[in-house]
Amino acid sequence: MFKPLIFYIGLRYTRAKRRTRFISFITLTSVLGIALGVTALITVLSVMNGFEAELRERILGMTSHATITGKYGRLDNWRELQPKITQYPHVEAAAPFVDGQVMINSGQRVSGTLLSGILPEYESSVSDVANKMKVGQLSQLVPGEFGVVLGAELASYLGVIVGDKITIITPQVNPTPAGILPRMRRFTVTGIFQVGMYEYDRNLAIIHIDDAAKLFRLGDSVSGLRIKLDDLFNAPKITRAMAADFYDEYRVGDWTQAHSNFFRAIQTEKRVMFIILLLIVAVAAFNIVSTLVMVVTDKRGDIAILKTQGLTSRSVMGIFMVLGTVIGAVGTLCGTIGGVALALNVETIVPAIEKLFQVQFMAADVYYISQLPSKLVWTDVYAIAGMAFFLSLAATIYPAWQASKINPAEVLRYE
Repeated sequence: MFKPLIFYIGLRYTRAKRRTRFISFITLTSVLGIALGVTALITVLSVMNGFEAELRERILGMTSHATITGKYGRLDNWRELQPKITQYPHVEAAAPFVDGQVMINSGQRVSGTLLSGILPEYESSVSDVANKMKVGQLSQLVPGEFGVVLGAELASYLGVIVGDKITIITPQVNPTPAGILPRMRRFTVTGIFQVGMYEYDRNLAIIHIDDAAKLFRLGDSVSGLRIKLDDLFNAPKITRAMAADFYDEYRVGDWTQAHSNFFRAIQTEKRVMFIILLLIVAVAAFNIVSTLVMVVTDKRGDIAILKTQGLTSRSVMGIFMVLGTVIGAVGTLCGTIGGVALALNVETIVPAIEKLFQVQFMAADVYYISQLPSKLVWTDVYAIAGMAFFLSLAATIYPAWQASKINPAEVLRYE
C-alpha cells in the first residue's frame, strides 16, 4: 500500500493550488488545532504535576514519611526503639513527638489547635519547620520554660507576637476543692513559623517534648516516633516490612495513609483534566475527516484517472492515509515542541505576563503559592503525543476508504 509513488502523491496533495486554497486553509487549521490541543494538554498536566509536587513537599515538610506509635496512643520505650529504627535500611532519621488536641486562649480569642511536642535537636532531621521560622528559633524551646512556637495564621488570629503569653487548656481535668477544672498552663510565645499550608499555619502549635509530657501527664512516654526515609515513594513498602518485624507490637503508618484522600483527589482531578483536554485534541484530529472528505471530492477525477492507469484501491486508500498522517504528525510534532517549551518556561513566562499587564494570577495571601509551578514528566509527553497521533491516524480511515471505492466509469462518464 505504501510505495514511493503513494507517498509522492499524498505529499503533493498537501500543497495548495489556486483552486484548492480553501482546502489548504482547512488543512492548516487542522494542524493548528492538533498543535494547540497537544500544547495545552502538556502544559496543563505539567502545571498540575508541579502543584502536586509543591503541595507534597510542603505537607511532608511538616509531617513525617512514616510514624511508629504505641498500640494505645503512647510509646514507653522510645529511647531504646529509636536507635533500632535508625538502623533499618532506607531510614535516615527518627525523632520522638507528643501530639494532642488543646484549646489556646489569648484575651477574648480561643482556638482549637493541635499541640505537638518535639525535641528541637532531633526535629530538624525529620521536618523542615526549623527552616520555616519567621521569628525565633526552635532551639529557643527549653524544657521547663514553657515556650511555644505558633503558626503564622494562628498567631495572627490570637493577636499575639513573640514574648506574649497564651493559655493552653487540655482535655484532662484536675479535681480541686472548687470542683473539676480543666488542666491549663501559661506559655510564652517564643517563635512563629509559616510553611505556606493553611492547615498547619492555622492549626499547629509546637512546644518542647518535656513540657508536652507534663501537660498531658505522659511521664517519660511519647506519642510515637517520626521517621524520615531516603525515598518517600518507597514508604509503603518499608513500613510494611517494619510492621511485619514488630508483630503488631506497634502501629506503623506512612504519609500515603495519612493524606491518601488528598492525593487521591489530585490524581482524580488530573485524570479528568486529561480526558477533557484530550477531547479537544480529538475534535482537532477529527477535523482531518472533513479535510480529507473535501480533498477526496476535489480529486475524484484524478483518482479515476489513476485507477484507469492501474492504481489499486489499496493504493488510493494509502494516498489519503498518507495525507492525513502527515497532517496529524506535523500537528503533533509542533504541539509537542510547543508544549515542552511552554512547560519548561512557565515559571518565567507567567511572571513576565503579570509584569507586562500589571496583574497577579495567584495572590500569595490567598493561594500561598505565588508562582505557578511546573514539573514536566516525559512519560506524560510520550502518552499525549502517541494518543494525538493515533487519533489523527484513525481519522484518516473513513475518508481514505471512501476514496478507494470511487468507480472510474461513473466519474469519467461526463468528463
